[in-house]
Amino acid sequence: MNQTESPHSHAIQGMLIALAAFSCLSLGDGLVKSMAGQIPGTEVALLRYLFGVFGLGLALAITKGRAGFICPRPVLQWARGAAIAAATFGFFMGVQYMPLANATSVQFTSPMLTAVLSALFLGERASRAVWISIAMAFVGVLIVLRPQVLMLGSAAFYPLLSALSMAFLMIFNRKASGTAPLLELQFLAGVFAMLIIAGGTVALHLTGMPQFALHMPNESVIAKCVMVAVTGTISHSLLFVATQRASAAVISPMMYVQLLVAVLIGYVVFHNVPTVMTLLGALCIVAGGLYLAHDTRRSTSK
Repeated sequence: MNQTESPHSHAIQGMLIALAAFSCLSLGDGLVKSMAGQIPGTEVALLRYLFGVFGLGLALAITKGRAGFICPRPVLQWARGAAIAAATFGFFMGVQYMPLANATSVQFTSPMLTAVLSALFLGERASRAVWISIAMAFVGVLIVLRPQVLMLGSAAFYPLLSALSMAFLMIFNRKASGTAPLLELQFLAGVFAMLIIAGGTVALHLTGMPQFALHMPNESVIAKCVMVAVTGTISHSLLFVATQRASAAVISPMMYVQLLVAVLIGYVVFHNVPTVMTLLGALCIVAGGLYLAHDTRRSTSK
């Protein structure tokens, strides 16, 4: 990092890097959406983590050797893997049934849910801003999911499962912080998530339900799953770099670019025109998140 650069310059750089990271995540989400109807979401998730773990394991072997494959606090790593598995399952299944913009909008309740879980499990006090943002997000979710619940039934709640699981992952990540270097923690979470997803994928296949029936993926599906793994890895790497340039409070609002990219991809690629109600609900969720981010940044600057 150039020592002559100002803190403002670092903040701008961090925000731009985070912008690229979240945009890259939306591209991966679009690829997942494009596989709807070809193979079940569980199989997409399994292939994504098979390829992702292979890439992370290779990088770990090259940089750390055998020393990189140590598992500190295995129960906690299993918990992180379970949270990732549930979040991936919920989101990948969600985009199979509903427009990408809708699933992405509900996903943005995760920061507010994280604040609630932090108060419950970490003893962190939930401020008035947290409860206001949660109320705004809750109203937004009701607006976004209202037509989806009527049409899809319980399948409409897959994105909520994903958002809640991501909130738990944030809690587990805080507890795992410092137990191992970042690359090792990513690899461990990926390995345990892959094992859990593999077991769940097989179990759901054996139920005989057609939406979970496994199929032999064709070359196009395999290539897309590889690309989803690559975009995910690149996104998380960029986010790590962004946090070195600026605080989480500064870069977190950049996550809402995912919604804009999701709407654009949904419109251009899948011809999903967002309804006024979807946009209104998304606006409530985004406004709640931005309000919470602003309050957090103001509190930490005092």
